[in-house]
Amino acid sequence: MAGGVDAILADLLALTEASRVTLRQDLPGEHAFPVTHEALAPGAGSLRGERTIDLRTQPVALEVAAGRQVVQDDCETALDDPDFHRMREVYGGLGAQIVTPVLRDGAVIGIVSVHQLGRPRLWTGAEIVACRDAAARLAELL
Repeated sequence: MAGGVDAILADLLALTEASRVTLRQDLPGEHAFPVTHEALAPGAGSLRGERTIDLRTQPVALEVAAGRQVVQDDCETALDDPDFHRMREVYGGLGAQIVTPVLRDGAVIGIVSVHQLGRPRLWTGAEIVACRDAAARLAELL
């Protein structure tokens, strides 16, 4: 299973030319949706083991928990929420992101995040669809 998951994330990173792609999973007894897998571009920091951000209070995570994909071309101006901006800093200067729920039978079992660090960017329609496709493939593997 891990090889398949890692390959999907690596493919998504290559396609988007982003800084980082993560998979968070809802694991029993774990911090809410920890990062279980990630693909990193050179210079991008890992989020594995990061436990200071509580996703249960993050506005983007709440949207994704409701089953909706969130696309932000400029995270600096996307939301006026102090906790969100603290998260941006902790995550390495998050400039843009696509956050997609991994759904099985209508329940969110994971979260795929594509992060652009250090600057905003305009996500293409193909990149947004690729995130949804990757989430669907991951739902079959998990």
